[in-house]
Amino acid sequence: MTSEIVLFENYRVRRKWDDKQEKWYFSVTDIVGILSVSSDPRKYWNKLAERLREEGSEVVTKCHRLKMKAADGKMRLIDAADSETMLRIIQSVPSPKAEPLKLWLARVGYERLQDISDPERSLNRARDYWQRMGRPKEWIQQRMMGQEIRNKLTDYWKGHEIEKQDEYAILTNIIHKEWSDLSVKEHKSLKKLKTENLRDHMSDAELIFTALAELSTRQIAEKMRASGFVENKTPAKKGGRIAKRARLDLEAKTGKRVVTGSNFKLNSRKQKILK
Repeated sequence: MTSEIVLFENYRVRRKWDDKQEKWYFSVTDIVGILSVSSDPRKYWNKLAERLREEGSEVVTKCHRLKMKAADGKMRLIDAADSETMLRIIQSVPSPKAEPLKLWLARVGYERLQDISDPERSLNRARDYWQRMGRPKEWIQQRMMGQEIRNKLTDYWKGHEIEKQDEYAILTNIIHKEWSDLSVKEHKSLKKLKTENLRDHMSDAELIFTALAELSTRQIAEKMRASGFVENKTPAKKGGRIAKRARLDLEAKTGKRVVTGSNFKLNSRKQKILK
Protein backbone atom coordinates (compact mmCIF):
# COMPACT_ATOMS: atom_id res chain seq x y z
CA MET A 1 0.00 0.00 0.00
CA THR A 2 1.09 3.57 -0.59
CA SER A 3 0.23 6.34 1.83
CA GLU A 4 -0.81 9.91 1.21
CA ILE A 5 -2.40 12.90 2.90
CA VAL A 6 -5.06 14.95 1.10
CA LEU A 7 -6.83 18.14 2.11
CA PHE A 8 -10.52 18.90 2.46
CA GLU A 9 -10.76 22.66 3.01
CA ASN A 10 -8.15 23.07 5.78
CA TYR A 11 -8.47 19.53 7.16
CA ARG A 12 -5.88 16.81 6.62
CA VAL A 13 -7.20 13.36 5.69
CA ARG A 14 -4.97 10.29 5.69
CA ARG A 15 -5.48 7.62 3.06
CA LYS A 16 -3.79 4.47 1.70
CA TRP A 17 -3.93 2.97 -1.76
CA ASP A 18 -4.40 -0.80 -1.99
CA ASP A 19 -2.79 -2.08 -5.21
CA LYS A 20 -4.61 -5.41 -5.09
CA GLN A 21 -8.07 -3.92 -4.54
CA GLU A 22 -7.24 -0.84 -6.63
CA LYS A 23 -8.99 1.49 -4.21
CA TRP A 24 -8.24 4.11 -1.56
CA TYR A 25 -8.84 3.52 2.14
CA PHE A 26 -9.50 6.68 4.15
CA SER A 27 -9.00 7.33 7.86
CA VAL A 28 -12.44 7.09 9.47
CA THR A 29 -11.53 9.30 12.43
CA ASP A 30 -10.24 12.04 10.10
CA ILE A 31 -13.52 12.12 8.17
CA VAL A 32 -15.66 11.86 11.30
CA GLY A 33 -13.62 14.66 12.88
CA ILE A 34 -14.46 16.94 9.95
CA LEU A 35 -18.16 16.10 10.10
CA SER A 36 -18.61 16.29 13.86
CA VAL A 37 -16.08 19.06 14.61
CA SER A 38 -15.44 17.00 17.76
CA SER A 39 -12.49 17.66 20.04
CA ASP A 40 -12.07 13.87 20.27
CA PRO A 41 -12.92 12.30 16.88
CA ARG A 42 -11.80 8.84 17.96
CA LYS A 43 -14.21 8.84 20.93
CA TYR A 44 -16.99 10.15 18.67
CA TRP A 45 -16.33 7.36 16.15
CA ASN A 46 -16.31 4.70 18.88
CA LYS A 47 -19.77 5.82 20.03
CA LEU A 48 -21.04 6.03 16.45
CA ALA A 49 -19.67 2.57 15.67
CA GLU A 50 -21.39 1.18 18.75
CA ARG A 51 -24.72 2.71 17.66
CA LEU A 52 -24.33 1.37 14.12
CA ARG A 53 -23.68 -2.14 15.47
CA GLU A 54 -26.79 -1.95 17.64
CA GLU A 55 -28.80 -0.93 14.57
CA GLY A 56 -27.51 -3.98 12.72
CA SER A 57 -25.45 -1.96 10.21
CA GLU A 58 -22.61 -3.79 8.44
CA VAL A 59 -20.65 -0.55 7.97
CA VAL A 60 -18.34 -1.10 10.94
CA THR A 61 -17.44 -4.65 9.89
CA LYS A 62 -16.39 -3.32 6.47
CA CYS A 63 -13.77 -1.05 8.04
CA HIS A 64 -10.16 -2.25 8.02
CA ARG A 65 -7.42 -1.75 10.59
CA LEU A 66 -4.52 -0.15 8.71
CA LYS A 67 -1.31 1.50 9.84
CA MET A 68 -1.19 5.24 9.20
CA LYS A 69 0.97 8.02 10.61
CA ALA A 70 -0.43 9.49 13.84
CA ALA A 71 0.01 13.03 15.16
CA ASP A 72 3.11 11.93 17.10
CA GLY A 73 4.76 10.74 13.88
CA LYS A 74 4.44 7.04 14.71
CA MET A 75 2.65 4.49 12.55
CA ARG A 76 -0.47 3.27 14.37
CA LEU A 77 -3.38 1.00 13.52
CA ILE A 78 -6.55 2.94 12.83
CA ASP A 79 -9.95 2.25 11.31
CA ALA A 80 -10.02 2.89 7.56
CA ALA A 81 -12.73 2.49 4.94
CA ASP A 82 -13.01 2.59 1.16
CA SER A 83 -15.04 5.30 -0.58
CA GLU A 84 -18.29 3.30 -0.62
CA THR A 85 -18.16 2.47 3.08
CA MET A 86 -17.04 5.98 3.96
CA LEU A 87 -20.06 7.46 2.15
CA ARG A 88 -22.33 5.31 4.32
CA ILE A 89 -20.55 6.54 7.44
CA ILE A 90 -20.96 10.15 6.29
CA GLN A 91 -24.71 9.56 5.95
CA SER A 92 -24.81 8.51 9.61
CA VAL A 93 -23.42 11.80 10.89
CA PRO A 94 -25.72 14.88 10.81
CA SER A 95 -23.53 17.66 9.48
CA PRO A 96 -23.72 20.60 7.04
CA LYS A 97 -20.39 19.38 5.62
CA ALA A 98 -21.84 16.02 4.56
CA GLU A 99 -22.74 16.93 0.96
CA PRO A 100 -19.49 18.78 0.03
CA LEU A 101 -17.52 16.01 1.73
CA LYS A 102 -19.29 13.38 -0.38
CA LEU A 103 -18.35 15.24 -3.56
CA TRP A 104 -14.76 15.65 -2.38
CA LEU A 105 -14.52 11.97 -1.46
CA ALA A 106 -15.73 10.91 -4.89
CA ARG A 107 -13.16 13.16 -6.56
CA VAL A 108 -10.09 12.17 -4.54
CA GLY A 109 -11.10 8.52 -4.60
CA TYR A 110 -11.03 8.64 -8.39
CA GLU A 111 -7.63 10.34 -8.72
CA ARG A 112 -5.54 7.18 -8.47
CA LEU A 113 -7.59 5.43 -11.14
CA GLN A 114 -6.86 8.38 -13.42
CA ASP A 115 -3.16 8.05 -12.57
CA ILE A 116 -3.23 4.38 -13.57
CA SER A 117 -4.68 5.20 -17.00
CA ASP A 118 -2.41 8.27 -17.35
CA PRO A 119 0.85 7.74 -15.35
CA GLU A 120 2.14 11.16 -16.39
CA ARG A 121 -0.33 12.72 -13.92
CA SER A 122 1.36 11.09 -10.92
CA LEU A 123 4.83 11.95 -12.26
CA ASN A 124 3.88 15.61 -12.60
CA ARG A 125 2.40 15.60 -9.10
CA ALA A 126 5.62 14.15 -7.66
CA ARG A 127 7.70 16.75 -9.51
CA ASP A 128 5.50 19.55 -8.16
CA TYR A 129 5.78 18.14 -4.65
CA TRP A 130 9.60 18.16 -4.71
CA GLN A 131 9.67 21.62 -6.26
CA ARG A 132 7.51 22.94 -3.41
CA MET A 133 10.01 21.37 -1.02
CA GLY A 134 12.77 23.46 -2.61
CA ARG A 135 14.63 20.68 -4.41
CA PRO A 136 16.93 21.67 -7.31
CA LYS A 137 15.88 20.62 -10.83
CA GLU A 138 18.88 18.30 -11.23
CA TRP A 139 18.10 16.58 -7.91
CA ILE A 140 14.47 16.02 -8.95
CA GLN A 141 15.58 14.39 -12.21
CA GLN A 142 17.91 12.08 -10.30
CA ARG A 143 15.24 11.26 -7.73
CA MET A 144 12.70 10.36 -10.40
CA MET A 145 15.20 8.23 -12.32
CA GLY A 146 16.07 6.40 -9.12
CA GLN A 147 12.39 5.79 -8.38
CA GLU A 148 11.87 4.28 -11.81
CA ILE A 149 14.80 1.92 -11.22
CA ARG A 150 13.35 1.06 -7.81
CA ASN A 151 9.93 0.34 -9.34
CA LYS A 152 11.45 -2.07 -11.89
CA LEU A 153 13.19 -3.95 -9.07
CA THR A 154 10.05 -4.25 -6.96
CA ASP A 155 8.09 -5.30 -10.05
CA TYR A 156 10.62 -8.11 -10.54
CA TRP A 157 10.25 -9.15 -6.90
CA LYS A 158 6.47 -9.04 -7.15
CA GLY A 159 6.57 -11.32 -10.19
CA HIS A 160 8.93 -13.80 -8.54
CA GLU A 161 7.22 -14.83 -5.31
CA ILE A 162 8.11 -11.89 -3.07
CA GLU A 163 4.76 -11.11 -1.48
CA LYS A 164 5.21 -10.12 2.16
CA GLN A 165 5.93 -6.48 2.94
CA ASP A 166 8.67 -7.37 5.42
CA GLU A 167 10.48 -9.37 2.70
CA TYR A 168 10.63 -6.24 0.52
CA ALA A 169 12.01 -4.32 3.50
CA ILE A 170 14.65 -6.96 4.33
CA LEU A 171 15.87 -7.22 0.73
CA THR A 172 16.00 -3.43 0.45
CA ASN A 173 18.00 -3.27 3.66
CA ILE A 174 20.47 -5.90 2.42
CA ILE A 175 21.12 -3.87 -0.74
CA HIS A 176 21.45 -0.63 1.22
CA LYS A 177 23.84 -2.00 3.82
CA GLU A 178 26.02 -3.66 1.18
CA TRP A 179 26.60 -0.45 -0.78
CA SER A 180 26.64 2.11 2.04
CA ASP A 181 27.88 0.08 5.05
CA LEU A 182 24.78 1.33 6.90
CA SER A 183 21.33 -0.13 7.33
CA VAL A 184 18.39 2.04 6.26
CA LYS A 185 17.68 2.76 9.93
CA GLU A 186 21.32 3.72 10.59
CA HIS A 187 21.40 5.96 7.51
CA LYS A 188 18.23 7.75 8.68
CA SER A 189 19.73 8.16 12.13
CA LEU A 190 22.90 9.64 10.63
CA LYS A 191 20.77 12.21 8.81
CA LYS A 192 18.70 12.84 11.96
CA LEU A 193 15.49 11.72 10.25
CA LYS A 194 12.52 10.19 12.03
CA THR A 195 9.39 9.78 9.92
CA GLU A 196 10.81 11.43 6.79
CA ASN A 197 11.51 9.45 3.61
CA LEU A 198 15.26 8.72 3.50
CA ARG A 199 15.51 9.07 -0.28
CA ASP A 200 13.92 12.52 -0.13
CA HIS A 201 16.93 13.60 1.94
CA MET A 202 19.70 11.93 -0.04
CA SER A 203 22.35 13.84 -1.94
CA ASP A 204 22.79 13.38 -5.69
CA ALA A 205 25.62 10.94 -5.04
CA GLU A 206 23.64 8.89 -2.53
CA LEU A 207 20.73 8.66 -4.98
CA ILE A 208 23.06 7.58 -7.79
CA PHE A 209 24.71 4.79 -5.77
CA THR A 210 21.34 3.60 -4.46
CA ALA A 211 20.11 3.43 -8.06
CA LEU A 212 23.27 1.60 -9.19
CA ALA A 213 22.85 -0.96 -6.40
CA GLU A 214 19.19 -1.60 -7.23
CA LEU A 215 19.79 -1.70 -10.99
CA SER A 216 22.61 -4.21 -10.50
CA THR A 217 20.44 -6.29 -8.16
CA ARG A 218 17.62 -6.56 -10.68
CA GLN A 219 19.89 -7.46 -13.59
CA ILE A 220 21.70 -10.12 -11.54
CA ALA A 221 18.37 -11.51 -10.31
CA GLU A 222 17.12 -11.70 -13.91
CA LYS A 223 20.33 -13.48 -14.97
CA MET A 224 20.02 -15.95 -12.07
CA ARG A 225 16.25 -16.23 -12.52
CA ALA A 226 16.02 -15.80 -8.78
CA SER A 227 12.62 -16.59 -7.33
CA GLY A 228 11.43 -16.36 -3.75
CA PHE A 229 12.83 -14.56 -0.74
CA VAL A 230 15.85 -16.78 -0.06
CA GLU A 231 17.08 -16.85 -3.67
CA ASN A 232 16.73 -13.08 -4.04
CA LYS A 233 19.05 -12.43 -1.09
CA THR A 234 22.04 -13.41 -3.25
CA PRO A 235 21.51 -10.85 -6.05
CA ALA A 236 20.68 -8.25 -3.38
CA LYS A 237 24.10 -8.75 -1.80
CA LYS A 238 25.93 -8.88 -5.14
CA GLY A 239 24.16 -5.81 -6.50
CA GLY A 240 24.93 -3.84 -3.38
CA ARG A 241 28.60 -4.82 -3.49
CA ILE A 242 28.95 -3.58 -7.08
CA ALA A 243 27.79 -0.13 -5.95
CA LYS A 244 30.04 -0.33 -2.88
CA ARG A 245 33.15 -0.92 -4.98
CA ALA A 246 32.24 2.08 -7.14
CA ARG A 247 31.62 4.19 -4.02
CA LEU A 248 34.98 3.28 -2.46
CA ASP A 249 36.76 4.02 -5.74
CA LEU A 250 35.13 7.45 -5.97
CA GLU A 251 35.88 8.25 -2.32
CA ALA A 252 39.54 7.25 -2.80
CA LYS A 253 39.90 9.58 -5.77
CA THR A 254 38.02 12.56 -4.33
CA GLY A 255 38.76 12.25 -0.63
CA LYS A 256 35.07 12.88 0.10
CA ARG A 257 32.57 10.54 1.74
CA VAL A 258 29.50 9.71 -0.32
CA VAL A 259 27.28 8.83 2.66
CA THR A 260 26.86 11.85 4.91
CA GLY A 261 24.57 13.27 7.58
CA SER A 262 23.44 16.14 5.37
CA ASN A 263 19.71 16.49 4.74
CA PHE A 264 17.09 18.82 3.32
CA LYS A 265 15.35 19.55 6.61
CA LEU A 266 14.65 23.15 7.51
CA ASN A 267 17.32 24.61 9.76
CA SER A 268 16.93 28.17 11.03
CA ARG A 269 14.33 28.68 8.25
CA LYS A 270 16.85 27.87 5.54
CA GLN A 271 17.05 24.81 3.33
CA LYS A 272 20.29 22.86 3.52
CA ILE A 273 21.41 22.25 -0.05
CA LEU A 274 23.13 18.91 -0.49
CA LYS A 275 26.36 18.93 -2.43
